Amino acid sequence: MFADYHVHTAFSDDSVYPMEDVIRDAVRMGMEEICITDHVDYGIKEDWDCGKEILYRNGEPLANVDYPRYMEKLKELQRLYGDQIQIRTGMEFGVQMHTIPQFDTLFKRYPFDFIILSIHQVEDKEFWTQDFQRGRSQKGYNERYYQEMLDVVKAYKEYSVLGHVDLIVRYDEQGIYPFEKVEPMIREIFQVAIADGKGIELNTSYHRYGLKDTTPSVKILELYRELGGEIVTLGSDSHKPEHLGAYIREGQALLKELGFKAFCTYEGMAPVFHDL
Repeated sequence: MFADYHVHTAFSDDSVYPMEDVIRDAVRMGMEEICITDHVDYGIKEDWDCGKEILYRNGEPLANVDYPRYMEKLKELQRLYGDQIQIRTGMEFGVQMHTIPQFDTLFKRYPFDFIILSIHQVEDKEFWTQDFQRGRSQKGYNERYYQEMLDVVKAYKEYSVLGHVDLIVRYDEQGIYPFEKVEPMIREIFQVAIADGKGIELNTSYHRYGLKDTTPSVKILELYRELGGEIVTLGSDSHKPEHLGAYIREGQALLKELGFKAFCTYEGMAPVFHDL
């Protein structure tokens, strides 16, 4: 099974890759299943119908998915390409504790197959700009990041998998913070997630970011398995044609090497297991 479960299109503020081009490219490369997971980041971005002026940054709108157009386009492409590829309906929710009510409302509006829960911001401060890290020690911002994730998974349940669990590593200008220092927090996060029937993803974008380890790290993947976690999806986190489907097969091989028996796709928010 060749499936990519973390895919962004022009409906995300950070991509200009037309959704239909994504599907055509996926079909051309022999992909059997794909889940579109465009960005929603309340606290940082506004909804298109919010009644406020949409701000722009570097020419891109600070706006969430245009939900009606997004769902309409997905249905159209499912109709046009459904005999060639399974197209699932997903989103990537960048959740913060204070934005949970907005995500609760959004989740109830539409029938989803799959939701990635990611911590993209904390206190409405972004990582890639260093706004979140600024003024904090490396210990401080790493622990604050995982504390927000722990608080969120305790409070919010309408998701499928945790996205790029150690995302903070990608933007840590001080280098890799020792896993052993955050392991107790990650362990508690996984205990909650596993008890709730939730999974994690192996995000293959670490290749293009030049990271020294996988995303999440091998140690984090091993910890999830050690704690009894079995639900793992694979996604390229693609934003451009050259990202789509990249290293998914390699990721499957790595999961098998680490002792996982299967990877998952989703239908109607329920995991479907595929032997590795």
